[in-house]
This record gives sequence, C-alpha cells and structure tokens, in this order.
Amino acid sequence: MELSLATRTVAGHTVLEVGGEVDVYTAPRLRERLVELVDGGERKVVVDLGRVDFLDSTGLGVLVGALKRLRAADGTFGLVCAKEPLLKIFRITALDQVFPIFGSVEAATGAGGDGAGPQ
Repeated sequence: MELSLATRTVAGHTVLEVGGEVDVYTAPRLRERLVELVDGGERKVVVDLGRVDFLDSTGLGVLVGALKRLRAADGTFGLVCAKEPLLKIFRITALDQVFPIFGSVEAATGAGGDGAGPQ
C-alpha cells in the first residue's frame, strides 16, 4: 500500500496527516517530510496516524528521530493515534512513555475538543 502525506495547520501547529503503511519502503518519505518541516522552521508538529494501517520498527525509528530533532530545536512533537493495534505497538515498545499520544488532533493542538490529554 502507498503512503499518503498531507499537511495542514491547526491552532498554530503543523499537522502531518499520514495514511497507508509506514514500513521499511515508505518510511524514508515520512522521514524526508518531517525533516523538511523542522528545517523549514516548524516547531509545533503533530503527526496524525489516524489513517495508518501498518507501522513497523522503521516507522517507529522515523518518529523517534523527528521527536529528537524537534526537542533539539526547542519544539514540540505529538502523535494522534486512536487505533488499538497501533497503540499496542507503542505500549509494547514503551514508546507510549516517550511520545505524547492523543486521541484527536484537537486534543493534541489544544484546539477545543474534549480537552483530553495524552492517552
């Protein structure tokens, strides 16, 4: 399956909507897009995994790299993920303790919604 990437702005945050499969073949495109955002000056980045069907260790590595890059630039990085199979991957790898993970873009950006914090 292909990887789709779309960017939008919500409440001053750059939201990168990811769809499809993030694996060893598609992860370099995701990495490239995240590097472009940070190098382009974005400091509040949210990655919306709502349309992701599959995420492997290569994809996790890309997300960890983006988190480190943003922290080094005094930025913030959050994930939007409500799918249990993906959340399970974050729990098993203990990355749920590393990433702020939210149930919605609104919660991640503070743009209203239910105000729920990280999952």
